[in-house]
Amino acid sequence: MRKEKTQSSPNTKYIKIFWGLFAAPFILFILLFVLVSSGLIGYVPTWEELENPKSNLATQVYSADGKVLGTFFKENRMLTKYEDLSPNIINALVATEDERFYDHSGIDFQALMRAVVFVGTKGGGSTITQQLAKQLFHAPAEDKWERIFQKFNEWVIAVMLEKRYTKEEILTLYLNKFDFLNLAVGIQSASHVYFNKLPKDLNLQESAMLIGMCKNPSLYNPLRRLQKVTNRRNDVLNQMYKNNFIDKSKRDSIKLIPIDLDFQRVDHSLGLAPYFREHLRLLMQAKEPDEDDYADWHQYQVDSVEWVHNPLYGWLEKNPKPDGTKYDLYRDGLRIYTTIDSRLQTYAENAVVEHMSKSLQPDFFKEQKGRDKAPFAWDMTDEQVNEIMTRAMKQTDRYRAYKNNDMSDDSIKYYFNQPVEMTVFSWKGNIDTVMSPMDSLRYHKFFLRAGLMSMDPFNGQVRAYVGGINFQHFQYDMVHDGRRQVGSTFKPILYSLALQEDFTPCSTLPNIPHSIALPEGGVWTPANADMSKTDGKMITLKDALAHSNNYISAQLVDRYSPSAMISLAEKMGITTHMDAVPSICLGTPDISLYEMLPMYCTFGNKGVYTRPQIVTQIRDKNGNVLSTMSTERTEVYNEKTAYLMVNLLEGVVNRGTSVRLRYRYGFKMPIYGKTGTTQNHSDGWFFGVTPQLASGVWVGGEDRSVHFKNITQGQGANMALPIWALYMQQVIKDSTIVFPDGTYFEKPQGLEFDVNCSGQSELAPETDYGLE
Repeated sequence: MRKEKTQSSPNTKYIKIFWGLFAAPFILFILLFVLVSSGLIGYVPTWEELENPKSNLATQVYSADGKVLGTFFKENRMLTKYEDLSPNIINALVATEDERFYDHSGIDFQALMRAVVFVGTKGGGSTITQQLAKQLFHAPAEDKWERIFQKFNEWVIAVMLEKRYTKEEILTLYLNKFDFLNLAVGIQSASHVYFNKLPKDLNLQESAMLIGMCKNPSLYNPLRRLQKVTNRRNDVLNQMYKNNFIDKSKRDSIKLIPIDLDFQRVDHSLGLAPYFREHLRLLMQAKEPDEDDYADWHQYQVDSVEWVHNPLYGWLEKNPKPDGTKYDLYRDGLRIYTTIDSRLQTYAENAVVEHMSKSLQPDFFKEQKGRDKAPFAWDMTDEQVNEIMTRAMKQTDRYRAYKNNDMSDDSIKYYFNQPVEMTVFSWKGNIDTVMSPMDSLRYHKFFLRAGLMSMDPFNGQVRAYVGGINFQHFQYDMVHDGRRQVGSTFKPILYSLALQEDFTPCSTLPNIPHSIALPEGGVWTPANADMSKTDGKMITLKDALAHSNNYISAQLVDRYSPSAMISLAEKMGITTHMDAVPSICLGTPDISLYEMLPMYCTFGNKGVYTRPQIVTQIRDKNGNVLSTMSTERTEVYNEKTAYLMVNLLEGVVNRGTSVRLRYRYGFKMPIYGKTGTTQNHSDGWFFGVTPQLASGVWVGGEDRSVHFKNITQGQGANMALPIWALYMQQVIKDSTIVFPDGTYFEKPQGLEFDVNCSGQSELAPETDYGLE
């Protein structure tokens, strides 16, 4: 009997086709997943790369009192720990971006199927972990096919991330990585930039706004589309309500609150201590000096000394990573702890602004009004003015750009005299105007400049550093880089030589002109500003320094020699080149405020010179200490000589050119100090030291030919001393600032003679002669 062949049902064939078509995507998905996981298709990071994902972290600069002064960055990103995040930000992120975040292992298949079925119209399928994978390891795709393959990579990487990190760590990585625009990269920067807060302090509405930006930060930019951002914030609140993170009443009440930004623009020219931060940046990035690179041998010597003695000088060059590569100031997230006190820095900047904007600059404008050669001096020729302006033009970026394009000098001058739109400085705020570049250069030369530095006289730690009047427009640092004639502020060096010998503050010399023969022939005889009341009489050293007597200075330098002054100055930290000429006794060398202030600290520090210190510690991004820094101390002379110099300089404040600190500003505490005014009163100086704080101030024009016509307004007592006084008034009023013990300058044992020179003074006390 023959068996008949069984025929299958026609439907069976279609069923197989159906299941084959149904299974094909899953088989393809699994195959692609295996190929991607094995590294045969696309890029998959190694486990080591997952352990240490590349991320550009900003270097943070901290003040001594724990404030962030600023950052150096490629991306303005700082790491935040999970425990430092507000629960509001975590809940908003999970509710909005990945509501089953705590239930999946990197891929949410339910969300993925929903995205496929509804073609993304009801939400995407990417989990927070997948989004993190994209942020960490993928650049923007060039076309849709590349993006498709990237998706497979992100699935694989997401699973790997879930195996390596906890859920809390993934959330933290995501928030630290996300770019919130406006130079706010990461949640810490975003919290500061948009709300001036820390992430842990973000409230519900602020958190919802920031998380709302995660969908599309360009579209939901709160600086440009506030209404869209508000609507998106409300969407986030709806998601939080849907996922039981908030109740209905809270959702509805928060929706009624308008977005209240406290926007902090990220700009290196803004914030506290911009000149200090720029000095720090240049210092750390410096290269080891090479004599062949220097046209000025003396400047090479100065830089070489700084390289050897300053642990910060070339820090990046001298302190490689364990693997031998160099730290990157903009990417490696260093933490630099400085000696700057944010309160003192604020008071210092306030004092400079107050005196310069409300007093000195208006007086200078008034004096210069209507002058053809303004702001340059009366005796300047047209050729000299043109030379100054041409030099100023050649120092601009605009000029260098023209030169790089092979433009001729005539063409450059033509364009420099054509009006263009620009922003110029004023004490009332920036002014948008139309002006030729050459006119803008001359306009800005009208503004007098200033520098202030303040430091602890004993440990050398710099507490305040103001390099100029406005970093955005005047970036040249007049604390460290600016070297100007120091005038009478250099005379204490000379008087120190006398006190090391057999002179005392009460020793007397005749107040008569003194001539010194010059090696090249002729004689040098300095004049006094106005000492006619004591001409021909015997005066004490104390009175001579108090009133900046040039006759006595000439006699002393002739006795001890210019070379001796230079030698002592170098022991007190002056590295600038100085010519050994008799006029050095009147302060002809060009020296920086940064070098001069520590010299003045030496007197109150019992004869010990302390090199300025601006950083105490540097740590890596994980908090590991890389460098701990201390200051360098050198004994210059004994306590007796130091105390006698303090006594001499107290006379300057109590009865000399700085007496207005007592009668005008009402200071009662011990102060020693010295004013200084240079030739043609181009520079005004004041150094003042209390037992707890030493500060120095310089004021002058960008060019020495920019100055007041008369000495009454141009002397250091009028230009620089008021800034010191305004600064110290604020410091004294701040009850939160606690200085070290010691309210007086300690008199050494064995000093028995009368340092007050009772009955020996031929000058009336408490007189402000205003002499330099």
